[in-house]
Amino acid sequence: MTRQAIEEPMAELNTWYFMKIYTRTGDSGSTGLFGGPRVAKDDARIEAYGTVDELNATLGVARADGSDPQLNEHLSIVQHELFSIGAELASPDPDAHQLRIINDRHIARLEQWIDQYEAELPPLKNFILPAGDPAAASLHLARAVCRRAERRVVTLANRPDATISEDLVVYLNRLSDWLFVVSRVANLRASVPEVAWERPEMS
Repeated sequence: MTRQAIEEPMAELNTWYFMKIYTRTGDSGSTGLFGGPRVAKDDARIEAYGTVDELNATLGVARADGSDPQLNEHLSIVQHELFSIGAELASPDPDAHQLRIINDRHIARLEQWIDQYEAELPPLKNFILPAGDPAAASLHLARAVCRRAERRVVTLANRPDATISEDLVVYLNRLSDWLFVVSRVANLRASVPEVAWERPEMS
């Protein structure tokens, strides 16, 4: 191998590795889209992929709380998929950059997981509070963030200039259902009883 063949890739790696974390370009309240213009940081597109990023972080917390191996594996898969969703949302033209990854196959797999996990659970006879084992509570939080991410993506999808895949909305909708189911499973596997909602007394 020639010296040039070694040095050129290393130079590229070093350029990436020593890239500054702060650039000051966003100090005025704007940010750049992937392959697109700069927009305000409260733009609907930023709200959408920012909330998906927040959801991804909450799943990281759920995994850190000691989820069992099966849940950990499935949560890891979902985290990678959410990163792909964020990339698609961050681009005004995802087709040009081949960023449309999530499709009906991923949605079908979530539905399969829901059926699989639900088979473990007793029938739900009451509303339950988001509580219990630390992993279960984190998954309940992730479910609530997922619902918000879905709302933000719907808001973006309703803009006339947006080209948002319908699969993203369906995926997030199904993901929130799955997170509710696995939060219950986490409590069940930890032998922690669910907390049933009790109607407050009327004064």
